[in-house]
Amino acid sequence: MTSNTSTPQGSATAGYEADVLVIGGGPAGTWAAVNAAQRGASVILVDKGYCGSSGATAAAGTAVWYVDPDPHKRELAMASRYDMGGRLSDHGWMSRVLDRTWDGINTLADWGYPFPQDPTGQSRRNSLQGPEYMRLMRKQVKSAGAKILDHSPVLELLRDEHGAVAGAAGIDRQRGRVWSVRAGAVVIATGGCAFLSRALGCNVLTGDGLLIAAELGAEMSGMEFSNAYGIAPEFGSITKTLFYNWATFTDGEGVVIPGAASKGGRSVIARELLRQKVYARLDQADEATARAMRAAQPNFFLPFDRNGIDPFTQRFSVTLRLEGTVRGTGGLRLMGPDCATSVVGLYAAGDAATREPICGGFTGGGSHNAAWAISSGSWAGEAAAAHAIEVRGRGVARTAVGAGRAGLRGTGVRPADAAALTRGVQNEVMPFERNYFRHADVLEPSIARLDAQWRSLAGTAAPDSISLLATREAAAMLATARWMYRSALARRETRGMHKRYDFLEQDAAQYHHLISGGLDEVWVQPLPVSAREIPAAKQMLAA
Repeated sequence: MTSNTSTPQGSATAGYEADVLVIGGGPAGTWAAVNAAQRGASVILVDKGYCGSSGATAAAGTAVWYVDPDPHKRELAMASRYDMGGRLSDHGWMSRVLDRTWDGINTLADWGYPFPQDPTGQSRRNSLQGPEYMRLMRKQVKSAGAKILDHSPVLELLRDEHGAVAGAAGIDRQRGRVWSVRAGAVVIATGGCAFLSRALGCNVLTGDGLLIAAELGAEMSGMEFSNAYGIAPEFGSITKTLFYNWATFTDGEGVVIPGAASKGGRSVIARELLRQKVYARLDQADEATARAMRAAQPNFFLPFDRNGIDPFTQRFSVTLRLEGTVRGTGGLRLMGPDCATSVVGLYAAGDAATREPICGGFTGGGSHNAAWAISSGSWAGEAAAAHAIEVRGRGVARTAVGAGRAGLRGTGVRPADAAALTRGVQNEVMPFERNYFRHADVLEPSIARLDAQWRSLAGTAAPDSISLLATREAAAMLATARWMYRSALARRETRGMHKRYDFLEQDAAQYHHLISGGLDEVWVQPLPVSAREIPAAKQMLAA
């Protein structure tokens, strides 16, 4: 590897080789690692944190899109979000995901996951508790023979002389050294981007995988579907929103806020928060429901217990925390059913990949994202293994050159101020009046400011070892914000979660995907929809 990145002073470089490198240790990454190893590939998995406890899933429970293989039930499941997602999902992909998720969840049971039983003694397999789930997945990764490098955030991908991916490099935070992995294939499973909004488990989700993939030429899709916000207590970080179905929302005087508890209540809450505090109380839950809620999601109640608040009888102030592409659907564009990106040897899975194939433009948060992680992770791992084994079989030596740029290499005199850059990005993407209530009059100035930040970053010096990771994370968030807002500006309609307040209607002429890419010059292009209609399911719903 050739590189001029800053490294910890006096540190050595740890060099590894593997057939497949998996970047990210959440559900998608661990499924990818297990499946790649099971197909005969040597596998290394690197995680920014500790594989098994970092990331959005490990911090909480999640529902799973687990549906009995009954044709009627499957058709209804696939139709349930089709219209909400702007009809951008694909019947073939949804069917495949339901099949693979069914197999994956049943495999988890075989591995020993402690699924609860219903009163009849039947195993209930439509939800997972994050700590138990990810503890088991770490165990399975190691049992499959894969090597795990914890606390080893990636900084850049490596490319060979033909532009194909050839591995990656990063830093080992515990040992204060640089690592590099030469690999025949790489799976990006780094999760989405929540812009350090303090949503639970999302502090490691800063868009790193999107940036490093784009530096090799990978494309994004659906980045306009990125303005997801989760309800949370003002004093906490947990954005699990299911329990707010039992909430009454009021203003400071205790007056009920009309529409706040409705299906579209989040936009009502967002608008109210622009002018006053909003309060909630889970007073619609009876005693039995309250007990069930505490048993199902005990960590939801931790911030209340610590503050001496009974959320069922006492009001508490709430806010909306940006979850960006984590609970959104945008991400790396997939070129086919094997989850390959447009870069040779590079695959994407989980929240780092677009979830449009199964969600369209509507949030996949929870059940659909969990199913997608299992399915896309498995497919990406299998395909990466096949590709890497074929590369190994050629027996041809390849170069491996670092592809990282923004916030990593520079020719300027002064290094970037990572904290200031992060604040600058957050100032554009977090406010409801910019990202939630989208309008050209707001988007265009934000894009101009974000572009100016990118130009400024390009003229800085390489960061020192202390600020290296933070600067690279800030660059990734900045790049993600630019793809988001350029795509949002290009979609001059309201579709899925993307709502343009200057174009409040859905426009049949814009029934297409939006792909995006580029770094110095961001571009956005329409891509025709190849989704198949679901007439049978529509008839069932109508009946």
